[in-house]
Order: sequence, then C-alpha cells, then structure tokens
Amino acid sequence: MSSEERIHLLQAMPFFGAISDESVKLILSLSETQHMKPGDYFFHQGERGDSLYLLEKGRVAIFKKADDKEYIMRHAEKGHCFGELAMIDFTPRSASVRAETECTAIKIPSSALHTLYQQNIEQFLLIQMNIAREVSRRLRAADDRWFQLQIASSSSHIC
Repeated sequence: MSSEERIHLLQAMPFFGAISDESVKLILSLSETQHMKPGDYFFHQGERGDSLYLLEKGRVAIFKKADDKEYIMRHAEKGHCFGELAMIDFTPRSASVRAETECTAIKIPSSALHTLYQQNIEQFLLIQMNIAREVSRRLRAADDRWFQLQIASSSSHIC
C-alpha cells in the first residue's frame, strides 16, 4: 500500500476522521507495519498494552478466554482498529486478537500520539475525541445486546 493510500485509509477511519495529512504522516512515520499469518496473535488478554492497530488487510478474531474456552467478542477486517482501550486506560489488554487470515496492520504506539500531542495539541485532542466516540458506540451496542439478552431471559421465565 502506498503512503498516500495509507493516509487516506487512516483518514477514512472513525479514529482519524478530520485529521490533517501532516498529522497522519507524523503518526505513520512513528508506527510500524506488522505482517501476521493465520493463527498468529497480535496480543494476548492480560498483556501490557501501549499501542493500537489499524488493519490494512485480512481478518482477525477478538476474543476473551474464560475457563479454557474462547468467547468471540467481534471480528475486525480491513479498515478497522483494535487495541485502543490500552491507549485510553493504560490497563492490561482486555482481550486477545488472533489473525484468521493473512494480515497486515499498522501498529500505532502511544508514543506516536504523545509526539503528536507535543507538536499539535488540537489534532491530538481531535483523535482522543474520535476514539472516545467510537468506544462509546461500541459500549452502546454492547449495552443493547445485554439488554436484549435480559429481555429474552426474563420472557422465557414468564408463567
């Protein structure tokens, strides 16, 4: 993928919408490209996280493990981000991410956003607001799924 295509890919994502070409170029210059084969892990639940990933190619499974069982939370494909929670709350990874197909991803370290903060605080804050909006959308969707499960569970118990 050319650098121009990468810039447009990032700008098309909710996290990087309305971010200038200059800011995206800076972030990309401080990021690395990772190539994964099917079955490879980007990271494991419980690991320290200090980066987010932008999937350029492929499909991944995002899952949690409990009692030696895997529970798929969602899948991500080209153009999707994952790992952003570690950039917000600085806690260990809440889930694992495994490549299901050949994948190429841009690994954006927190240090890249810190450098942007030092050089252009307005662009940094715009990214933070974009991330917060996307995380909020996911939380609302999770709340709606939980609510629907509660309704289904209580209606099956009605006499």
